[in-house]
Amino acid sequence: MRALLLLAAGLLAAAPDLASAEFKLMTKPDPNAVEVRYFTAIDGLMEGNADVILKETRRGKTVSAATLDLCYPADNNSNRKDRFVVNLAVNGQTMTGSTQSLIGKEPVTVKLTRKPNGDTVDFRGQITIGETTTEVLSSENSDISDKEFQDSQTVDDGIIANPKDFTQVSPESIGVRIKLDAAADFLKSLKGQDVEVSLNSLEVTCDALRSGQQSLNLSVDPDRAADLIAKAKSAPGVLAAGWTTGLVEMDRAIRFPAASWRAGDKIDRDKLMATISDVLAKTLGAKPVSSSWSTTTGRLKLIFKRPSPVYPALELTDTIEVDGMVSPDKPGGSDQLMLWISTPVTTTSDEGNGPKLAIADDTGGDEEGDDSDGTGSVEALIKALNGQRWDADKSVWK
Repeated sequence: MRALLLLAAGLLAAAPDLASAEFKLMTKPDPNAVEVRYFTAIDGLMEGNADVILKETRRGKTVSAATLDLCYPADNNSNRKDRFVVNLAVNGQTMTGSTQSLIGKEPVTVKLTRKPNGDTVDFRGQITIGETTTEVLSSENSDISDKEFQDSQTVDDGIIANPKDFTQVSPESIGVRIKLDAAADFLKSLKGQDVEVSLNSLEVTCDALRSGQQSLNLSVDPDRAADLIAKAKSAPGVLAAGWTTGLVEMDRAIRFPAASWRAGDKIDRDKLMATISDVLAKTLGAKPVSSSWSTTTGRLKLIFKRPSPVYPALELTDTIEVDGMVSPDKPGGSDQLMLWISTPVTTTSDEGNGPKLAIADDTGGDEEGDDSDGTGSVEALIKALNGQRWDADKSVWK
């Protein structure tokens, strides 16, 4: 009798587990559920220069609909891009469709064969754009979920409209995010202005073609940056404008009191330039040759010369170039200024009398390195300006 009672108790104890197992079996994934998956690469297409997004809608393992979004070089002589988006008719393993490219307005036809290969997919077929046909022969392509795809589409252009200071963004660097169809007119409005436009930002990327938005990078004298941002925000098609990353790097930046370096409400740039030049001449062991401020970007350029130590008997000359930037340490004015100086760049040449020794500058300019090279330039400027250096570990001025 006791054995029977123990057996009954065991069955009762196991009953919840049996019920749970039955419930789990009843809630297994629906083989006919609709799911969206993406292929974000088809290896080898257009010699690896195409940016591909193939969206598939599946019912279970069967593809019921597909859309191909292909961004590709418009020609072989530039970085210009074109793009087409085509809905593909699915018939078994075959996907076909036709459309027109967005920029060049060329006819496009697509015929692909899709073959599952374990957990991956092989694609074969042809894509014809205008009179050019590209063979598709791509194996073992992996897909991603709709959530993974959407997460990958988030792009941070680094534009900050109201930064608290210039420790994360650069005082001369302005970012403008604008609708693609308004970008040309905005850029034309900058002609004749004291503004530099980054050549790289003029390229209309695949991301720009897909989003319909372009991010432009501009450089301007920090004294005029706020006015340029305000003007940009009021321009047609502009979605955002503010400061972004640029010339200034905090590991070679100094903050110092502004009071001694003011001429009225402006920075006394001539006085400051003379002090910086004098300090660097001593730390670099060189003579000042020229110094100037860019009226467009506010960039300081200093050039020094010294006898080259490379091969003293040849009496070669080192030319050392240092760039700099000075601005208040935050937008809207401040009682503190911030100075950034670049790593010195040295080129060596024969400037002696008579025949010259031709020297190949195969180093591309010898960067002197940061302050660990022993010149002590940053520390000497801190002392001369009664300044502070940025502590990257604690994110404070020290």
